[in-house]
Amino acid sequence: MSSIGELIITGRIAAGMTQEDLANAIGVTQAALSRYENDLREPDEETVDRIAGVFGVTVRFMRRASRPSAALAVDAHMRRRATAKPTVWRQMEARLNMLRMHSDFLREEVALAATLVMPGFDPFTVDPADAARLTRTQWQMPSGPARSIVRWAEAAGSVVLMTDLGNIRVDGLSQWTADHPVIVANSAHPTDRIRWTLAHEIGHLVLHREDATDDMERQADAFAAEFLMPAILIRPELANLTLGKAVDLKREWGVSIASLVQRAHQLGTLSDARRTSLFKQLSARGWRVREPASDEIAPEKAELLDHINDHLRKTGLNETEVAQLAGYRSLNNSRPLPQGRSLHAVN
Repeated sequence: MSSIGELIITGRIAAGMTQEDLANAIGVTQAALSRYENDLREPDEETVDRIAGVFGVTVRFMRRASRPSAALAVDAHMRRRATAKPTVWRQMEARLNMLRMHSDFLREEVALAATLVMPGFDPFTVDPADAARLTRTQWQMPSGPARSIVRWAEAAGSVVLMTDLGNIRVDGLSQWTADHPVIVANSAHPTDRIRWTLAHEIGHLVLHREDATDDMERQADAFAAEFLMPAILIRPELANLTLGKAVDLKREWGVSIASLVQRAHQLGTLSDARRTSLFKQLSARGWRVREPASDEIAPEKAELLDHINDHLRKTGLNETEVAQLAGYRSLNNSRPLPQGRSLHAVN
């Protein structure tokens, strides 16, 4: 369980507020708010209620939410995606924590059993591509394109949250909690990019739960490439790659044209010069910004939280009561919490 100071900081950052903003909103001095955030002074119940109102959460949530955790590879994200400011990544991490804490509240109400396990591999001894192959094997995934990645992740105990993160430069984040992993993917992106994000974050969960490396992002990308496009299966299809052929393969494999070009180069079926030529063609057609056929890929849908919601509704609760169980002050406040259904309730 987190201290109320930790929760105030996390909620404030998630809301994009400064200390001065929040202090003004709840009618206290910035110095007083600073003491609350540093656990030097306990806010009274009226103040807690005002803070909860600003965040759109219940007082119970303020008092009982679990401790915020670091998102996996957020430092690596900041280094690699320099176009998104560190303050943006910090806000996204805070939003991930708030969403995860709300999902934790819901999970307290329904016992869940995972049918699969999220494996773990030592990134210092296991190649990311091997980890991806072993993950697919352990999950007994059919050969060929990975269908419904969310369902596989949810079946392995993950809470997957699909929400518009409000910044197109952020693809997604993930973290391990005490008993289950959480993935947040930016729903504002096209399906092929969302699918890559999901596979990339599964790579972080599988490879980096215990050990951080200097090459975390590359490792997660290598995991995603093999998870989505197993080399032994896709290599023959990437021979003599053209953009027209790549569009057809995109529809089949559910990945971007750019990732297919890059995969062909990685697997030795595309020369350096040909890769450069194809990327120039992508740019000339405007496909580096918006690719064709993205809307022809089956969308990824989170279902676990929908399942929990349905289960609770069947017990006689209405939507507002379910929202409050999740720690939201009202049904309108719960809109950011995506709905989800892949684990099953256990009576």
